[in-house]
Amino acid sequence: MSDEPDPGRLKALEKRLADAKKAEAPKPRGDEHYSAASQGWRMVIELVSGLAIGFGIGYGLDTLFGTIPLFLVLFILLGFVAGVKTMLRTAKEIQSAKAAETSARDEGE
Repeated sequence: MSDEPDPGRLKALEKRLADAKKAEAPKPRGDEHYSAASQGWRMVIELVSGLAIGFGIGYGLDTLFGTIPLFLVLFILLGFVAGVKTMLRTAKEIQSAKAAETSARDEGE
């Protein structure tokens, strides 16, 4: 027996190792920036934050002026309207980004 390694077996081993590394390598995600779930959560957060800000302002004004929850109800409604408006703006932004991506992909083909 000789102490030298077999070059053919070494090359086969290197090839198998390279193939295994390729199989384990993470795949590129493509051009998708946000998943649908993250877009949905973004919209929910925008709506809830509008309501929370309206609640905070209304409660603060009612406490300051000592009134019944008149300002609380008013500012919760205003916060809801602001949250919905922000959600619609986000949806329009996402829709235009997807349309631009689709048209760019169609032009590339």
